[in-house]
Amino acid sequence: MAEKTTSDKKLLLVEDNPDDRDLTLRALRSNNLVNEIVVANDGVEALEYLHGAGCEERDLPQLVLLDLKLPRVSGLEVLERVRKDKRTALLPVVILTSSIEEEDRLRGYGLGANSYVRKPVDFERFTETVRQLGMYWLLVNEPPPMYG
Repeated sequence: MAEKTTSDKKLLLVEDNPDDRDLTLRALRSNNLVNEIVVANDGVEALEYLHGAGCEERDLPQLVLLDLKLPRVSGLEVLERVRKDKRTALLPVVILTSSIEEEDRLRGYGLGANSYVRKPVDFERFTETVRQLGMYWLLVNEPPPMYG
C-alpha cells in the first residue's frame, strides 16, 4: 500500500466541548497536519462513524483524538468498543481530556489507549500540545499497515 501523504490523512476528533473542539481544529489546521478532520460531538457519533452504516466504504482515520467526558456514551466506552472490533482494534487512539482522575488514566490505558494527554488550560499551551500530538501521530508515527 502506498504511503499516505499529509494531504490524504484523516483524523477523527471526538469532543463535545465547543471551545475545546474549535481550539483543537484551529491548531491542527494552522499546522496543515491533515486533509480531513471528522468531528464527532459525542460517543454515539464516534461509534456511528467507525462502526455504523457505510463504515466499510470509508477509510479509517489515521488517528482518533478522544475526550473522556462525553454525553450519551463515554470516551472510555468508545475506546472499549473500538478495541473489540477487528476493523478498528489497532486504530491509534489518543485520549485528550481535562480529567485528572487516576482511575480514568488507568482504565484508559487498560482499555488500550495509545496515549493519555491532559488538556492544558492555557490557550497557547493547548495549541502547542495539539500541534505536537498531530506532528507525532500523523507525521512521525508509523501506523499499522492496514491504516497506512
